Amino acid sequence: MNLCNPAVIREVMARAGIRFRHEYGQNFLIDPTVPQRIAEMCADDPESLILEIGPGVGSLTAELAQRYRKVAAVEIDRGLIPVLAETLAEYDNVTVTNSDIMNVDLPSFLAEQSREGEAGGDTKVSVCANLPYYITTPILMRLLECGVPFSTITVMVQKEVAARLTAKPGKSDYGAITAVIGYYGTVRKLFDIPRSAFLPAPKVDSAVIRIDLYEKPPFQLCDVPFFFGILHGAFEMRRKTLTNAISAKYPSLPKQEIAKALTAMNLDENIRGERLSVAEFATLSNCLYPIWHGTNET
Repeated sequence: MNLCNPAVIREVMARAGIRFRHEYGQNFLIDPTVPQRIAEMCADDPESLILEIGPGVGSLTAELAQRYRKVAAVEIDRGLIPVLAETLAEYDNVTVTNSDIMNVDLPSFLAEQSREGEAGGDTKVSVCANLPYYITTPILMRLLECGVPFSTITVMVQKEVAARLTAKPGKSDYGAITAVIGYYGTVRKLFDIPRSAFLPAPKVDSAVIRIDLYEKPPFQLCDVPFFFGILHGAFEMRRKTLTNAISAKYPSLPKQEIAKALTAMNLDENIRGERLSVAEFATLSNCLYPIWHGTNET
């Protein structure tokens, strides 16, 4: 079954009595080379367990099933469940769960999926997804913060979002989400996808990015929540200098101490947060944490 053929997609959906759901950001791939390339590039170990988010009619799922030991797909649209039962019937290494990925207990869910696949405790787990544009960042943050030691996260996103996620310090696209991801791993763009590769065609082009997660973050932090507070504070007021932005986020931190820390790092005390790398944010937070903690002790 050619799951990238528009006629086939419409036929299986018609048999199930369902239509494209705009509220779920459904745009199905009709260029067969795209799911093939994504599946080939999303993980390094064929023994991996792949968590797929939003399988749609199963075009990417089928390619993943042919390359990896087990695929656990989570689909929010209940109407697509019978469609997937038909399109993926030949693959006995695929399970499909009808749920919202934002509500799934991922550690428990993936542990159970690993046991069903008779994989050992060292099974590598990777994520592969065509993410709805409207919820890209919340899903990424959910994956990064859930506690599952993913090896890689490969997602299709809006092209402009891909530019933000892969931006370097000092560039206009560099923002809080870029730096946050930089704490968890390294990110790179794999390739672009034109809007013509989808049915129905979206109004924007897309791109595929891959995040390779660190087994252990390379940054030694005094306090992880404080580090993220400093990072988010730096970007909440992008037009302010970093000294003023951090002071606004943490009023108990004297501006002169923030400026002194920046100077000790050989950075201009009037620098803006968008120019700091993740490693520099880590160093800065470690410099400022003892001062902030001391002023907030009870």
